[in-house]
Amino acid sequence: MDEAPAPETHANLPEFSVSELSAAIKNAVEERFPYVRVRGELGRVSRPSSGHCYFELKDERAVLSAVVWKGTYGRLKVKPEQGLEVVCTGRITTFQGQSRYQMVVEQMELAGAGALMAMLEERRKKLAAEGLFDDARKQAIPFLPAVIGVVTSPTGAVIRDIMHRLADRFPRRVLLWPVRVQGESAAAEIAAAIEGFNALSPGGAIPRPDVLIVARGGGSVEDLMAFNEEIVVRAAAASMIPLISAVGHETDTTLIDFASDRRAPTPTAAAEMAVPVRAELLDTTIDFGRRMMRASARLQTDRRQRLQGLARSLPRADALFAMPRQRFDTAADKLKGALRQNVHRHAARFREAAALLRPRIVSTQLAQGRERAAPLAGRLARGYRRRLEEAARALEGATRILETVSYRSVLARGFALVAGDGGLKRRAAEIRPGERLWLRFADGETPAVASGGPGAPAQPRRKPGGQGSLF
Repeated sequence: MDEAPAPETHANLPEFSVSELSAAIKNAVEERFPYVRVRGELGRVSRPSSGHCYFELKDERAVLSAVVWKGTYGRLKVKPEQGLEVVCTGRITTFQGQSRYQMVVEQMELAGAGALMAMLEERRKKLAAEGLFDDARKQAIPFLPAVIGVVTSPTGAVIRDIMHRLADRFPRRVLLWPVRVQGESAAAEIAAAIEGFNALSPGGAIPRPDVLIVARGGGSVEDLMAFNEEIVVRAAAASMIPLISAVGHETDTTLIDFASDRRAPTPTAAAEMAVPVRAELLDTTIDFGRRMMRASARLQTDRRQRLQGLARSLPRADALFAMPRQRFDTAADKLKGALRQNVHRHAARFREAAALLRPRIVSTQLAQGRERAAPLAGRLARGYRRRLEEAARALEGATRILETVSYRSVLARGFALVAGDGGLKRRAAEIRPGERLWLRFADGETPAVASGGPGAPAQPRRKPGGQGSLF
């Protein structure tokens, strides 16, 4: 049995640390693949809060990790979406923290027109599901706008075509919001222009347009991509001002066409949709005026003929008054005889009443009335006397009661009333020294002066055993 060979010794190989070996591999990969273009399908697309975008490029047999840094992401023409087939341009490097290699993408393009159209179709379905393309959201274009807002490039032929067409049809005031219609920043500028026109206040220094036209000339699908961006479509759908899209030629269709209120095949057609033809309006107005005058004349003729027909059916004035006049004459003839008969009838009734008024009957009635009145007169006299006697007795009783409670009876018993300047004096403290007083007795009054020192009240003098004042 042969002996196993002795293991070879590698004592002469250089020794690396993990970091040194990872760095050497990184340098080797970056020197070998400094700049590459890779085609594949996007998968597992994620964009965390850092702003970087991570995804995978894959085909049937392999998967390549890729990253787009935050500063590069905003400049990409095509934003990463899962399932898209793209061509990425960038460099190959390694991520030492996980011992794997990845591609740092700097540019991204769709791999062929089919992939681009598939992406646009997916985006159209997504926005349609949100209701941005519903016909119920469409606004009517005003018949004759006073101000028209145009969002397009200021240097292209589009704005000149629109201005010329408006001048030919019906000149209106035009506000141009200049934007880029192609390139990385075009979509943001177009969306900002639509939002800016909507932000204008009615009646402000800058008039608010009554209708908007978003226009661009023809081009490839890639050239028109700005009008397929989601930010532009959402701005068009949210516009409170009616919006006409006129992007590309008649066969070109972009997503803004679905969100706009009207789609024009060309910018010139958009100008034709925005305003009517002034000459046609004048002709129509003149024609309406002629038709109105003819209708008015025809109406007056019809009314005149109808009035004449009604007038012929009415009777004449002398015929209208003939019968009343005849009835009046008949009544006038009958009036004399009727008055004479009325006088005779009243005279007869008067004679009948006079025959009833004989002197003997009147005397008899007077005697009967006199007999009935005699007893009533006696009863009236007796009742009157009895009423006077009762009143006299009541008055006498009231007089006795009044004399009983009157102060005069008190004065008759030897008392007096004392009065001063302030009225009746009921207490001695109310009398001031030197005050003039009036003393009222039963048989009259007499003046008096209060005595006593200054400030001391007059003290009334009482008889021993006498009764005090009753007041």
